[in-house]
Amino acid sequence: MKKLLMLTTAIGLGLFAHGAKAHDYSVGDLSIVHPVAFETPKAAKSGAGYMVIANDGDTDDTLVEVRADFPRVMIHNTEETDGIARMVHIDALNIPAGETVELAPGGYHVMFMGLGDDPLENGEEIQATLVFENAGEVEVVFQVVERPEDGGGHDHGDH
Repeated sequence: MKKLLMLTTAIGLGLFAHGAKAHDYSVGDLSIVHPVAFETPKAAKSGAGYMVIANDGDTDDTLVEVRADFPRVMIHNTEETDGIARMVHIDALNIPAGETVELAPGGYHVMFMGLGDDPLENGEEIQATLVFENAGEVEVVFQVVERPEDGGGHDHGDH
């Protein structure tokens, strides 16, 4: 049932748009569903990654690090103050026992920073390692897909 809910959520977020295939991973009691990143404009200095993480265990876990081949990779949250959205670095992301946490446009996300002259392009794959406090490490692949017509919630091209 939880897998169906996560896939429905991913479909609702438009993560399967433009031919992207569902892919998921697991480590310990955690399931990671469909890591995806949106393509970026040529001048973008950063891009964002999204996924759904479900904790089917009895113990909370925490995403403490994401590693990938970029100068900096961080976990961010989008916070809105007085109608202005800004990206805020967070040291870790709690994944409560029995809960599902979405990394989605307008909320939590992974920032791939320092793109330089190498934008994220549709069809590319980003190899990454998710590091959890209790479950350990898991290798995942973020599929790079076209940005939705609505912009995917916010633009990381300026960051």
